[in-house]
Amino acid sequence: MKREIRYCRYCNLYTMKEVCRICGRETIIKKPPRFSPQDRYGRYRRCLKKLERGLIHGGDSD
Repeated sequence: MKREIRYCRYCNLYTMKEVCRICGRETIIKKPPRFSPQDRYGRYRRCLKKLERGLIHGGDSD
């Protein structure tokens, strides 16, 4: 039996189960992004996370 990582698009959680343990909805098969030490977009992704958390304002940078 092949096990694949699954994703709940409503809760934004990864799981191995076919049904999300939080919301009870069906999960989809999804692979996480491949890790690379030479991540070209890591800087932008971290900046976006800071914006979403309210740690920086739109015009600010690192």
